[in-house]
Amino acid sequence: MRWLLAVTFIFAGRIAHPAAVDYGRDVQPILADNCYQCHGPDENARKAKLRLDTQEGALTPQEGKSAIVAGNPAASALVARITSKDPEERMPPAESHRKLTPAQIELLTRWVGEGAPWGKHWAFETPRSPGVPRTKMRNWARHDIDRFILARLEAERMQPSREADRALWLRRVSLDLTGLPPTIEELDTFLADRTARAHEKVVDRLLNSPAFGERMAVEWLDTARYADTHGFQMDRYRPAWPYRDWVIEAFNSNLPMDQFIQWQLAGDLLPNPTRSQRLATAFNRLHLQNEEGGIVEEEFRTSHVVDRVNTLGTAFLGLTLDCARCHDHKYDPISQKDFYRLFAFFNNIDEFGQTSYFTDSTPVPAMLLTDPATDQSLAHMKAKVRQLESQQARLVEQARPAFEAWLKTWSETEPKPALDIPGLRSSFSFEEWKDQKSPNSVEAGKPAEGRDDPKPVEGFQGRGVELTGDNGMAFRGSGAFSRHDPFTLALALRPNELAPRQVVLHRSMAANDAGSRGYEILLEAGRVAVGLHHMWPGNSLKVVSETSLPVRQWTHLTVTYDGSSQAKGLKLYLDGRPVRVEIVRDGLTKDMTYERGDPDLQVGFRFRDNGFKDGRFDELRIFHRALTEAEVAQVAGVGSLSETLARAAKGDPEGRERGLAFFTATRFPPARNFEESLRHLRREHGSRIQSIPEMMVMREMEHPRVTRILKRGAYDAPAEAVTAGTPEKFPDMASDWPRNRLGLAKWLTSESQPLTARVWVNRAWQLMFGTGLVESSDNFGTQGSRPTHPELLDWLAVRFRQQGWNWKGLLKEIALSSTYRQSSSASAELRSRDPANALLARGPSQRLTAEMLRDQALAVSGLLTVKLGGPSVKPYQPEGLWEEKAMGAPRYEQSKGEDLYRKSLYTFWKRTVPPPAAIVFDAAERNTCLVRRQSTSTPLQALALMNDPQMTEAARFLSERMLKEAGDSKPDRLSWLFRKVTARPASDSERAVLVRMFEEQRAAFTEDPDSAARLLSVGDSANDPALSLADLAAGTMVAKAILNHDAAVMKR
Repeated sequence: MRWLLAVTFIFAGRIAHPAAVDYGRDVQPILADNCYQCHGPDENARKAKLRLDTQEGALTPQEGKSAIVAGNPAASALVARITSKDPEERMPPAESHRKLTPAQIELLTRWVGEGAPWGKHWAFETPRSPGVPRTKMRNWARHDIDRFILARLEAERMQPSREADRALWLRRVSLDLTGLPPTIEELDTFLADRTARAHEKVVDRLLNSPAFGERMAVEWLDTARYADTHGFQMDRYRPAWPYRDWVIEAFNSNLPMDQFIQWQLAGDLLPNPTRSQRLATAFNRLHLQNEEGGIVEEEFRTSHVVDRVNTLGTAFLGLTLDCARCHDHKYDPISQKDFYRLFAFFNNIDEFGQTSYFTDSTPVPAMLLTDPATDQSLAHMKAKVRQLESQQARLVEQARPAFEAWLKTWSETEPKPALDIPGLRSSFSFEEWKDQKSPNSVEAGKPAEGRDDPKPVEGFQGRGVELTGDNGMAFRGSGAFSRHDPFTLALALRPNELAPRQVVLHRSMAANDAGSRGYEILLEAGRVAVGLHHMWPGNSLKVVSETSLPVRQWTHLTVTYDGSSQAKGLKLYLDGRPVRVEIVRDGLTKDMTYERGDPDLQVGFRFRDNGFKDGRFDELRIFHRALTEAEVAQVAGVGSLSETLARAAKGDPEGRERGLAFFTATRFPPARNFEESLRHLRREHGSRIQSIPEMMVMREMEHPRVTRILKRGAYDAPAEAVTAGTPEKFPDMASDWPRNRLGLAKWLTSESQPLTARVWVNRAWQLMFGTGLVESSDNFGTQGSRPTHPELLDWLAVRFRQQGWNWKGLLKEIALSSTYRQSSSASAELRSRDPANALLARGPSQRLTAEMLRDQALAVSGLLTVKLGGPSVKPYQPEGLWEEKAMGAPRYEQSKGEDLYRKSLYTFWKRTVPPPAAIVFDAAERNTCLVRRQSTSTPLQALALMNDPQMTEAARFLSERMLKEAGDSKPDRLSWLFRKVTARPASDSERAVLVRMFEEQRAAFTEDPDSAARLLSVGDSANDPALSLADLAAGTMVAKAILNHDAAVMKR
């Protein structure tokens, strides 16, 4: 009865609240914060079968009771529970550590009484353009943007602030659009321009500056989790900078943002994709990659795909999707099935979960970073190779007459001449065995060497070798082949068991490292697998026999390879007879040798792999050419060349063809000349390709990988299979779009998609004002912030799409608005009413970003190197940081010359040791997608500004410029210095402080010239010896102080 009375009193209060309760604005945030964890989208976490995130769930009776009876709070269990005085009954429960305020209880009760009108979360409704509001103040608004802002201010009985000082506006907009302050010349030009278009001309100039793309790239690289290293323990180098340069160019060329999104997600799937479109897809590959030994490759491959889904959510949807990896999202309408349907879009590239420790291989799939001239040259070289290859079949026919004559002579000769097989380079019979060594009968100085005590036993012929799986034989100096070298490997095998994987023979470093760069022979469940690898799986050849080897029985195996870099050039023979193979991979485009010395050929074992356990081998022979079938039969001991030729002489068709092939390969000089020419062309073409760097990109597999929901998100707990698709509660993809990444990208940028355009315009607002219209720019879901100006957000989103996703156009409108041009100064009353400036009654004010602080110092000092793009550089940083943090890390080799003074955008970004000068000022670590940096204020920041070598050197150069360029009087010089840094004149009191400081410092350095010399020695650049040390040092200290001044550090 008490709760009924309470409800009656609360509901009666609605007379005092004539405005209806709005579900999206008032109710849904309360339910999301306090109820969804137990009564939300996550079915597994849902209690009492009650669901409050949907109208159907809230209104459907459960066990005879209704949580909500529309229009009747007294009959609604929800109202009863939230107003109950009984701790056991009251909701939210005490253990949730949540408690509704009286105002929230009143809102929920009033909403039920008004009929519980429902609606979607605001961000999941398709944006529609509202009408531009009318305002009382007629002369303030320059743009419709301003009318939305002013309407809200007038509703709050507030007024906008006065317009900012022109010089401060110029500094603000210059930093926001280019990351650099204006020069004095730009200041003077603007201040002298009193035309109506003065501001617009400035914005147009800034938007057309190459620095615009660099400024935008800084923001986007946080989102793209860009870094110059792979991360994890070793954190080795990755050549990612071409993607960074693509981003700069995309922004500078004003690539429409729908295309910016589509190219990065699916540029490779566009019709006839350009080099730029393919390169853009590196966005999906910039996650961390692990090269540590002993990891489970599939675990980390799965984590790559998960990262892409999470990045999609944060970067384009403004949603946190990671929760749904393990279970249905507790707050947003994203089920676990939805997560893995998105996962399926990114799960179809031929990649490996481990990158290479022993090589510099680029993780596959990858593209060559060529230019049109190089492409043309490569195409020409490849055409020459293909043209020569096409002549191989004719060569055999050309040899036929010579073969017939030779065969006639051979058949009539008695005794028959010996028919040796040419090209034998190594031969091991293992009959001799001493000190764990067995001689090479072809090259005496290159014996086989036992590793960890392999045992001589009865072999295929005489004596062989038995292995344990942890030991084996090494054949130093044998079997050194590139991908262009034809070769033959022959040996006898006796497996002892049928195992999923056994290493028989290889010339590589370690299991899984770059897919075992080199070549290998494995047994996979008894089937012979032969691979030639640059980087598995996307730059490899692999074939697997359709026939399995018998267990505990000898089989002779021969592998021939023709040097073509094609899977069809690999042939397998068992007991001298060719066997059919399954082609697993057919894409070897770079070499299988190592940059830092090749490993030995080894039999029976490999680092971090499954050895040939209790297996035996014998009679290893290595040829530097691909043997013909007749030769293979002789090596295997199931036939002889003499027998083949004898059959040929008697007219046997098979014998004649086999004999002809043998003759052509070994006795016909034009064929040998042809093979040499072909090998030369292949090597020339391959050498050119080998010299071209690569970039990780996306490339779809021919046959899609099956995607399954992973229980608890674990890679090794697959469950129900799913197909690629968008979240169920969102508008579906159009039926004529492909169900791949391209279809997903089209869906993201379609008019029916409620989030992407909103997310994008909100990011533009955040760029210019420091905070978006939705403060939680990384979370537009129910746990995120509501927009401060929802109508403006939707108006901007719709307009952005209608105007072709024009990024420069959007920023121009914001930059020229009266809202942006306001002064950031505010009265105490205004700061009290709106401390976070959410209502935008004043202009933006933030500390400069880490990059701006350093780049500003370089720019105003004259040290800045203005150069677009290129490899990352290494400016000053404390010694030893790399060695301290990352295992086996190379030394940090500081750049020299102009590279020391490049923009911070180009600073080398090591994931485990990000640039300390950037991190101290809240730069992102870039291990995951980040769209909003935090802002902190610490003593370390002031110390860095005062003592960082780059800042000290810049201050010295500023001092030097002041002494040379700013006249003769101290007040004039110091006024010039202050304006150079802050873009405004110094006040009289500031000028007096600067003069006094300069004089005090000059006196101190005059008495202590050694201190002056030490100060001026900081940095690689030299001092002007014509200047007074005391003057230069004093000016340096004053410049340091100005660089630390609020007017320099803050963007007002």
